[in-house]
Amino acid sequence: MGDVSATEETAALGAGQAAPPAAAARVASSICRPARVSAAVTLVLALLPLALSALLGAQSDGAARTANVPRPPQAAPSPAAIPPAKPADNELPTFKVDVKLVSVFVTVLDGQGAPVGNLQQDSFRIFEDGHPEQIALFGRESQLPLSIVLAIDTSLSTRKDLRLELESARRFSRSIMRPVDAMALFQFSEIVRQVVPFTPDLKQIDRGIADIRSGAATAMYDAIYLAAEALEKRHDRKVLVIITDGGDTVSKVDYQEALRAAQQAEAIIYSIIIVPIAASAGRDTGGEHALIQLSHDTGGKYYYADSLERLDAAFDRISQELRTQYLLAYYPSRRVADSDFRRIQIQVTTGTANDSPLTARYRTGYYSSKLE
Repeated sequence: MGDVSATEETAALGAGQAAPPAAAARVASSICRPARVSAAVTLVLALLPLALSALLGAQSDGAARTANVPRPPQAAPSPAAIPPAKPADNELPTFKVDVKLVSVFVTVLDGQGAPVGNLQQDSFRIFEDGHPEQIALFGRESQLPLSIVLAIDTSLSTRKDLRLELESARRFSRSIMRPVDAMALFQFSEIVRQVVPFTPDLKQIDRGIADIRSGAATAMYDAIYLAAEALEKRHDRKVLVIITDGGDTVSKVDYQEALRAAQQAEAIIYSIIIVPIAASAGRDTGGEHALIQLSHDTGGKYYYADSLERLDAAFDRISQELRTQYLLAYYPSRRVADSDFRRIQIQVTTGTANDSPLTARYRTGYYSSKLE
């Protein structure tokens, strides 16, 4: 007969049956285990206070050892976290600029106003805020690509002459454009519209000119501002040719904002001022003067046109000048100035063959920081 489990044997005893000797021994053994477990538990409980005492002593020693370990010094705050010191009330603010190459395009004219294109580097001296600078780069820029915005005023005040203006603009685009150049066409009245984006395609420009329509009011400063924004993204010589009578009635930006946008874009502004009647009481002489100053400050030129012949002549002069410009570039030697605007002066030290004085046109300065 096989072995019987201890449970079965215990149950048999409880029923009054006689158990075999071996089974009785196993049952007795199982009954005695709780007694041995109780004794072990009693021993553990007796030793527990001693173990706890030893453990607490070890922790105290460890804490004492940890307290003796030198801690690293507290990190100093970063320079960015330290607020700049406020200047005293009697201190003037100063402006810093990253040292970068400043490029200036220069048109040199003789005593008769004709462009001069055969000068060398030693014929020029350049100054920034009155301090002489060393010319780092010099070149004749007749071959450098052009990016031109042609902006045409289509407001009500120019409607009578608009057809002639568009025809003259078409001839100008064909005379000035080379395969490496690009032109964008803008029209402005109460709104500014980019009719044609930058392209070397003369057929596309012709189609854009044919698509121009008259409007009502005039947003001249808005047109200059948006044209400058478009030119700022270009990497060639940047030119804005604007045809207008000088009036402005609905612009959202003012003269100063338009001028700064043009200077920031390094755009050269040529203004063709349409004057149908020279003595007209309706002329906007304030707008005309604004265009003259914009052209001067950016190194360009203004022209009056009261006929188709004079309009064509103005475009011809612009083409000649853009083919005979010089490039002067320098690294500013002074990084700190009292103004955000750095003024540029250029001297031409060489006269013509008959020793008549030469004059130079160039942008009057640049901003060391940019408005976003």
